[in-house]
Amino acid sequence: MGFAALLALPLAIVALTIAGVLGALLARLPPDDLWAALSAAETLFALRLSALTSVAALGISLALGLPAAYLMARRRFPGKVLLDTLLDVPLVMPPLVAGLGLLFLLGRNGPVPALGMELLFSPAGVVVALAFVSTAVVVRTATAAFRSVDRGYAVAAQSLGAAPWAVFWRVELPLAARGIAAGAVLAWARALGEFGATLMVAGATRLKTETLPMAVFLNIATGETGIAVACAILLLAAALLMLVAMRLLGARRDDRVRKGRINRGSAAGCGPA
Repeated sequence: MGFAALLALPLAIVALTIAGVLGALLARLPPDDLWAALSAAETLFALRLSALTSVAALGISLALGLPAAYLMARRRFPGKVLLDTLLDVPLVMPPLVAGLGLLFLLGRNGPVPALGMELLFSPAGVVVALAFVSTAVVVRTATAAFRSVDRGYAVAAQSLGAAPWAVFWRVELPLAARGIAAGAVLAWARALGEFGATLMVAGATRLKTETLPMAVFLNIATGETGIAVACAILLLAAALLMLVAMRLLGARRDDRVRKGRINRGSAAGCGPA
């Protein structure tokens, strides 16, 4: 067996496994049963709640994450390395552990109920859990996007009298927009598929805190395979759409980088001999 065959064998195993998982999921129900499950009231409720809470969480993540990312990318301050590490903790923290911490923070003896806010075991708790896990994704990807922007543009704008807010809003944010958009897609995907933290903070109550992942869990636990498969297929469809969006954003960014290199090369070639 040649070297190329040795490389192809693991690739074939991985590809066939993925295809097998997708095929088993899609072929589980006959078309009529699948349509009935997709149009069931519980499925539609889970879809609506997942869409609303994940979009709300993404809005919170962008509102908090973009200023934080810009500060991390453009400023030096004491303790920055420690803070940078802290911001990565939600990315590696097990979701159930994150949910347990949020449960204690938002629980009866925590500081939040003392302010008169009851967030546990409600749709608002779902949003809090999703925002916690997705904000770290926004911060990390947006920081990389801002760092990829040539600092010279901001310096030029400041030399022309632009205020720091104007430099951020009119210069650096538009230039980093594609990277931020890619990060937003990843953050939304993270929020849409979140299960562990949501389970701990909002519970698993049908037609109240039942997101799509929660619906899969509840219906598999009670033997309602049809609705579980329908919700899983909706999550899969959303994942595929996000994958296409990521590929399109990546292709456009590569085209822009390639055109920039060509333009710089042309300018260098036209210089004085």
